[in-house]
Amino acid sequence: MSDDSFIREVDDELRHDQAKQLWDRYGSWIIAAAIAIIVATGGYRGWDYYSKSVAARSGDQFMEAIKLSNDGSHDKAIKSLEALVIDGSGQYPALAKLRIASELATRGDTKLAIKNYDQISADKSFVESFRLIAQLRAGLLAVDTSSLEDVIKRLEGLAGAGLPFRHSAREGLGLANFKAGKFGESLKWFDAIANDSDAGTSIRGRAKIMLDLLAGKGISKEKAGA
Repeated sequence: MSDDSFIREVDDELRHDQAKQLWDRYGSWIIAAAIAIIVATGGYRGWDYYSKSVAARSGDQFMEAIKLSNDGSHDKAIKSLEALVIDGSGQYPALAKLRIASELATRGDTKLAIKNYDQISADKSFVESFRLIAQLRAGLLAVDTSSLEDVIKRLEGLAGAGLPFRHSAREGLGLANFKAGKFGESLKWFDAIANDSDAGTSIRGRAKIMLDLLAGKGISKEKAGA
């Protein structure tokens, strides 16, 4: 046997002995770690399946409530949505709360609808977009039920340049000022809509109609100092 062969055999034997010692010492831990990985993987997949199933049920329940509403069964729709607020998953409870407020407004309970929207906009557990929508909807409902100051408090913060709901907020502010006889301020908001290239065709059309009404009252940008 050559020296090289002998050295290799000794080296292999040493490695075998070291591996055996390591296994004797740490084998149970290695097995436990492997089992933990398997259990964790299985648990994650199980939880993922469960979460998706719950979300699917919440989605079905929400759509069923929408169908009830579309069929005119607003009270039944609200009852179904209230159950979803309690048992729903993900953001469905927030969606359900928004829809409940909308249902209340549809059946004429405007003050209660505003109260519900205010609760949503103040709830930081909901995503910001839902909270902003609730703030906007409350402000628009307040145009016909509250003071100009209240409408301004609710909508002015949403009307700034570049903000996602600025067009609707500006329309609400324009209408509230028109209703209060503040025609110069009304013109300012409707003019901002009409000259915003990002505003949709419908809302720009409504803004131009209001600008024509204001013009008929002798209110122009020049006279208003806009």
